[in-house]
Amino acid sequence: MGPIPTQRETASRAPDVLESAGLRTVVRSTLPGSPLAAGNARRLVRAALSEWDRAAEPDAVTERLADDALLVVSELVTNAVVHAGTEVELVCRLKDAQGESAGLLVEVSDHHPSRAVRDDGAERPYGIPEYGRGLRLVSSLSTAWGISYRTGTKTVWALLPLHAALDAEDGIETYAKDSALGRGLSPAEILGPELSAFAEPGRGLHEGEWRGRGALSFLAEASDLLAGQLDEDLVAALTGQLIVPRLADWCAVWLEDEATGWRGPSAPVAAGPRLARVWHGSENRIEELRRALEKDPPRLPESVRSRAVPVPWPGEALGPRGATGAALAYRLIAGGRPLGTLVIGRAGLLRFPDEITGLVEDLSRRVALAIGAARQYARQATISRVLQRGLLPGAVAEIPGVSSALVYEPCDMGGPSGDFYDIFPAGHGRWCFALGDVQGKGPEAAVVIGLARPWLRLLAREGYDVPDVLDRLNQLLLDDATEASDAAARALVAAGTPMPVADEGPHARFLSLLYGELVPFDGGVRCTLASAGHPLPLLLGPDGDVRAVAQPQTLLGVVEDETYTCETFDLRSGDTLLCVTDGVTERRSGSRQFDDGDGLAAALADCAGMNAELVAERIRTLVHEFGGKPPEDDLALLVLQAE
Repeated sequence: MGPIPTQRETASRAPDVLESAGLRTVVRSTLPGSPLAAGNARRLVRAALSEWDRAAEPDAVTERLADDALLVVSELVTNAVVHAGTEVELVCRLKDAQGESAGLLVEVSDHHPSRAVRDDGAERPYGIPEYGRGLRLVSSLSTAWGISYRTGTKTVWALLPLHAALDAEDGIETYAKDSALGRGLSPAEILGPELSAFAEPGRGLHEGEWRGRGALSFLAEASDLLAGQLDEDLVAALTGQLIVPRLADWCAVWLEDEATGWRGPSAPVAAGPRLARVWHGSENRIEELRRALEKDPPRLPESVRSRAVPVPWPGEALGPRGATGAALAYRLIAGGRPLGTLVIGRAGLLRFPDEITGLVEDLSRRVALAIGAARQYARQATISRVLQRGLLPGAVAEIPGVSSALVYEPCDMGGPSGDFYDIFPAGHGRWCFALGDVQGKGPEAAVVIGLARPWLRLLAREGYDVPDVLDRLNQLLLDDATEASDAAARALVAAGTPMPVADEGPHARFLSLLYGELVPFDGGVRCTLASAGHPLPLLLGPDGDVRAVAQPQTLLGVVEDETYTCETFDLRSGDTLLCVTDGVTERRSGSRQFDDGDGLAAALADCAGMNAELVAERIRTLVHEFGGKPPEDDLALLVLQAE
């Protein structure tokens, strides 16, 4: 099998460790998350197996085991590199070749636990010629495999039999016996495995005290892992990773359908909760366990809050050695509303220890709060998406003789943007376009956009010219702000609350707007436009010449009885009009802005000869590349090009 590779050959960042104590051997290595990791891991394991074969009884490390081990190691390391991109920690253990727990245990860890490991056969793009073949390969070669999570680390493990004739059922149970639960550890040892490191003479650290410390550490880890999760199914998945195998052999999470709410014990099975997640110490058991649990969902009395309730044991799904065991169910309740049910199980027990029961009860409360927060976020995100769709046109009108391109990138994908756009026919051979930016974001911005865009269309279709449209929209915003302030003042007086000082009252609703009208004619398009507090539009000629084609004017909604003016010019074949919001011109890189020194005009001049779509994409790319961080403001730009 060849000599053990050197440090340079393995390209690892930490020294490789090859330990032997009789027939118990371990090899460890930390590999960089690079295309070389899988090959280096194979060389390391091949050399280690050769050493172990010489140290063990004859034929303990068979050729079949070596081939299977190299395939599994290659697959798991490749998965970690492709899907996490972090350093990869490899551990191989040759376990008691003469004992009942015989096997080669392979563990591969990465430091991006939020990304799922690959479990399909489809190749995905990556800059190396080697791809994983899916975890089905690992499942077929191993007697048991699974995934465990700790804060900041994900580990995929697989147990390979020393002899091909080893029964898969025996292999699953063998690995289970090596877990904390399978070894019969006390709750204190499970929750605080480093007890021996602290139990020094004279310190007086009792098991109960250490158990309390272990429980607090576990709940703190759980809180960190669940905090900020915005998807209820991800919360359910993380719950399984926290509980298995530390506290139970398996667990399952049912979630109530929010549209129908909690259903009582008399409800039919079809109307019950959905099984969101099933987790078992061995992945080989999950599908069968899921089918068994789906047949008999838990039905707990509504009088039960978060305490544990015994439920039937799904023995048929767990094999002969899992025929008996204890299973407990906990209702997940947040804000007084039942959100689902958590079930845990452990084979070979008559009952769970009280310490574990109480700890899972505390955990279930945290899980319920996380699910409640995720649902609240989902509701708000749904409202925002529906509102955002209503604030923007369903389609952009096509203008005869003009090609158009649009870039619209809200900074906050979870809420309404302050930028908006519109292109629409106004009748009598006229088309109108608008690009606006409302002061602020969220609901206040949505109110202004919901007011301005329909009025723009109405006024344009009623035949008002560009300046008159802006005059009337300006007065409309001022009147609406006054009415909102009066309504707020009346509400404060009715509530007996002192009136706020002037600068603490409802804000005026300011709007920057670029609004224009297009009229096609033979040989070009006549454009009339006006800018109210908006970045000025730029006109690019076929020869690369760039000039501004509007005059700066006051924001809408600021000055009473403001009179707006407009400019008219012709777009000839090849002329390009660029309209942007301040998310483009004020894009920052340190103390500099994108439009400093006429940066936008220079960028547009370099686009001479490009079509509308290429111009839009070019400017968008330059804006993104200008700063080291993603844009912190909404970004919108409109390109109109005469054909």
